[in-house]
Formats: sequence, structure tokens, C-alpha cells
Amino acid sequence: MLPAIFNENLFDNFFNDDFYMPSMFGKNDPLYGKHAKNVMKTDVRETDNSYELDIDLPGFKKEDVSLKLDSGYLTISASKGLEKDEKEKKDGKYIRRERYEGQCSRSFYVGDGVQAKDVNAKFEDGILKVSFRKPHLR
Repeated sequence: MLPAIFNENLFDNFFNDDFYMPSMFGKNDPLYGKHAKNVMKTDVRETDNSYELDIDLPGFKKEDVSLKLDSGYLTISASKGLEKDEKEKKDGKYIRRERYEGQCSRSFYVGDGVQAKDVNAKFEDGILKVSFRKPHLR
């Protein structure tokens, strides 16, 4: 496999390809970026007055998601199971299951100046939009 020259993965593709760079310790799964698995992919945007986070949570419902602010850390958690699907399908057996089932969470340091009342969240179309005013502007 030749590394792509015109996309953002030139070095990732090169260093993660066993043909070019054999791995001594096994494959490493990236924690962040577009190749991350089961991690809530997040865009963080800074405006003049606030910070905004757009977090991808495909397949989750609003009631599956929770936010917690503690000691300056904003933690977003989401969990879901496939038990409902299991109960509805009594005939046959699964040959392969690829849909995600489980929980995930991420924490962001937002500072001690941010309080729960300052955090706004909206969940729509599988995207959690979180915003909060910069602490020094309250």
C-alpha cells in the first residue's frame, strides 16, 4: 500500500503499514482522530465568548447520554445495549454482530470557574452540542 500524498494521512499510513514499518509491539489502536474506535469523536471550537463541543454519538438516544461537571472537568458519558433487539428476535442466531454495544466517556478540563448552570447541551441527529461561556467573561 502506498501512502496517499493528497490526504491528511500520509505519515499515519506510512508508519502504521507493516510493509514499510514492521510493528515490534503489535498494532496500536489510535485513541483520537478519525481512525479511533469507540471513542466519541469531538470537534472543539473557541469563539470570542465561549467554547463549543460537537460530539458524535451515532446510534445513541438523548436518554443514553449524561454530562457531569466535577472539579473543573466536564465528563460526557453514553451507554447503550442491544438487549431490546435480542428479545424481539427469537428465531435464528447471529452469524456476525458489528453494531456497537457498551459505554464510552470523555472528560475535558474546562476550569474551576465553569459551573453547571453555565453549560448548555443539545442532542440532535446523533450529535451532542455542548457550549459554555468562557469563565472570565461571566
